[in-house]
Amino acid sequence: MPWNNQQNSTTTPTQLINQILTSGKLTYLQYLGLISIILSDTQINDLERHQINRIFDYVQNGRLTLIP
Repeated sequence: MPWNNQQNSTTTPTQLINQILTSGKLTYLQYLGLISIILSDTQINDLERHQINRIFDYVQNGRLTLIP
């Protein structure tokens, strides 16, 4: 299921994950998008779920920068 970001364009979970991993930064809006994807009834595949969990692990370990 697509997620609407701040520019009112539609971003798929895979695109959102790739943006975060490529930039090495996680914005608050991206964080909310990831949480929304996980908590919604959206069907995401195992790879996407694993990558989202990896992003949260990276934030905890300081490998990704969380920015406002």
